[in-house]
Amino acid sequence: MDVDLFAGVAVSDLPRAIDWFERLLGDVESFDPNDTERVWTLAEHGHVYAVLAPGHAGHSLVTLFVGDLDAFLGAAAGRGVHPVARETYDNGVRKATCRDPDGNEIGIGGGPVEVEVGERVGGGD
Repeated sequence: MDVDLFAGVAVSDLPRAIDWFERLLGDVESFDPNDTERVWTLAEHGHVYAVLAPGHAGHSLVTLFVGDLDAFLGAAAGRGVHPVARETYDNGVRKATCRDPDGNEIGIGGGPVEVEVGERVGGGD
């Protein structure tokens, strides 16, 4: 079965949302299917889209899982988007939470940090 996944985010101001998502996601393929939506293609069959739906804005939850969380967050920070929270689960998986201007939660997850044999973890001398 061939499937494409489109994760929707309801927004109150489409141009403002487009600006924010482009700063979060960087240079990825995007298109406008109509006057009330913008779609970003993040993987071959994976898309996120903003849809003008003011009555539902601020209630969306989307999580992306990326290969290099630190690089993704560093690039987003360079474009002015910063997480509002970070957490690490017991299995080492990490998550950063960002919020768009409407308050929608966009989680960015990444695998555990790989530690080289003999490398010290944590601070201190």
